[in-house]
Amino acid sequence: MTSTESAFLERLMAQQAQFRYRLPSKPEAGRFIDQLMRFLFPVTQDCHSMAFDPEQSYQRLHNQLVCLLKPLQTNLGRPEESRSPEEVADLFFAELPAIFDHLLFDAQAITDNDPAAVGIEEVIAVYPGFYAIAVYRIAHVLLSFNVPLLPRMLTEYAHSQTGIDIHPGAAIGKSFFIDHGTGVVVGETTVIGNNVKLYQGVTLGATHVAKSLASKKRHPTIEDNVVIYANATILGGKTVVGHDSVIGGNVWLTQSVEPFSLVYHQSEIDVRQKPTESSEPINFVI
Repeated sequence: MTSTESAFLERLMAQQAQFRYRLPSKPEAGRFIDQLMRFLFPVTQDCHSMAFDPEQSYQRLHNQLVCLLKPLQTNLGRPEESRSPEEVADLFFAELPAIFDHLLFDAQAITDNDPAAVGIEEVIAVYPGFYAIAVYRIAHVLLSFNVPLLPRMLTEYAHSQTGIDIHPGAAIGKSFFIDHGTGVVVGETTVIGNNVKLYQGVTLGATHVAKSLASKKRHPTIEDNVVIYANATILGGKTVVGHDSVIGGNVWLTQSVEPFSLVYHQSEIDVRQKPTESSEPINFVI
């Protein structure tokens, strides 16, 4: 080994010593979330899978979560209430029935509102919107126990699988529906009520991106029974979309709207026939 190589290895070791956190591996985090989903919703089956044993699977998942939490154990909980990985795993699995109930509401909302859905099994097995919501709800509970970084690892794994980016810090109510989903972004301080529907390309974001605003509410509040159509952008921590409103496609919204509002983007498309030597241009306005 050359002196340059030795110096580089020493530099790596020194850099690693400065890291605030030690993290579980991303592949392990992804395996945990996928196995947890199969445990909750065994609607799919591998060709050569073994018989499903709920108790064994439950214990294996508990052990997996403990393993994921161990690299973070010096940072679990607040300083005045530090917890062991085993304690956090126990707390999480105590919340699992409530998470499951939330996900059943979400799956049913998608099934009821998407004409293309042939049944709840299809929604659970293949819909990217349901998968992203499920991972969010799991990560959100872990974040509520002050688990650092792992919740974000889980939602970023779902982001890579679905194209849907939901921050685990967002607060989302019951019966949440994301249709198609690609390009959906839900920021950290977003608040979403019950029975809300989002379509592809929707952004619930911030008007300013500055580190000094990290502790502020930067993202909008969406009240109950709101529908937001494709590629709408709603920005700002003070922006409130009142309940039972409809936000049309391509809307750019940075101010609050009252309940029962209809907000649409108007555009004019000019279609012209290519002129020839013997004809005048024909204009169409749509």
